[in-house]
Amino acid sequence: MAYFDNAATTYPKPECVYSFMDKFYRNYGFNVGRGHYTLSQKANNLIVETRNKLKDLLHCPNKQVIFEPTATISLNLIIQGIILNGAKNIYISPFEHNAVTRTLNYYEKKKDIKVHVLAVSKDLNYDLMRIRYQFDKNTPDFVIVSHASNSFGVIAPVEEIFKIAKEYNAITLVDMAQTAGLVDCNIGSSVYDFAVFAGHKTLYGPTGISGFVMNPDIQMPTIIFGGTGFDSANQYMPDDLPERFEAGTLNILGIAGLNAALNWIQQKGISTLLKVELENRKKLINILKNFWFINIVGNNESNEYVGIVSCLINGISSDSAGNIFDKFNIAVRTGLHCAPLAHKFMNTYPAGTIRFSVNYFTSDKDFEELEKALEFIEDNI
Repeated sequence: MAYFDNAATTYPKPECVYSFMDKFYRNYGFNVGRGHYTLSQKANNLIVETRNKLKDLLHCPNKQVIFEPTATISLNLIIQGIILNGAKNIYISPFEHNAVTRTLNYYEKKKDIKVHVLAVSKDLNYDLMRIRYQFDKNTPDFVIVSHASNSFGVIAPVEEIFKIAKEYNAITLVDMAQTAGLVDCNIGSSVYDFAVFAGHKTLYGPTGISGFVMNPDIQMPTIIFGGTGFDSANQYMPDDLPERFEAGTLNILGIAGLNAALNWIQQKGISTLLKVELENRKKLINILKNFWFINIVGNNESNEYVGIVSCLINGISSDSAGNIFDKFNIAVRTGLHCAPLAHKFMNTYPAGTIRFSVNYFTSDKDFEELEKALEFIEDNI
């Protein structure tokens, strides 16, 4: 299969991820924090090690790493917690995932909050001057920005936005589902309060292990309660981090895979992974531009991107195109990509787009198969 759906989950994973998961789970796949025997402690040591590797990767030894099953759960924990803390004016980019917008819409419908969209021009540039004006008019309590759009791949200037937000004492959250492990970012900076990561995307780990990095000085209530493996007589969630937000059994198999992936990323180097992905993105764009019936959406050479390209095919709907590519054993993603606000902003709503997304492992063979499919479409359109 020619795989162009890496924005949903990277595939394949590095071979070391597969082999280490199998080896570790067979030998040390025990519960942690609930047993004092040696093998359980070895599993616990892996979790500690993986937290520290994430801190190294994201340059944040001063922050706390929390593991969750998905980035969606992570975003819910943070967003709902900050709203429960009293945040009223909340700003988002036009490119947020439904994990953000659905959560906010729920609270906005209850009239608990007001959601504002950050000023972005149609060429996908964030207007920092207008954003400052927005903040002057309605002081931000909470600012949420996707580091890179999962629909169009454009990278947001999060540090610059958050520097302005901090002048207003706002809490900040960056969604790094499409960038953690790919785009270097100093999350240890004081302008970042929260950063969400998805283990199965640009971190090249398995599904079922994601989480967030947080400023430990922020007092945030939890919305999920349960066992933590210690202090069991206490009928309230402990104040300790990370346990306060890690109720229940951790995905030790997923953490093992993430650990192996982090080792691989460290060996390859983030800059190398990004370089190769952007080279593959350039190859993809050059192929798409060769076909008259394809319109690339949201590509502005002056902006920075990850390996995501959205397009439209003249005369063929997004969903129909997905079925056509599938007949050629090519995996693409079609529709709204769980980001309807982004497609409304780009005038591709409600049908959405055909999204191609490449990664480090995208091969010349993948591109050859894609060209064959596009040539067939051209001959039969």
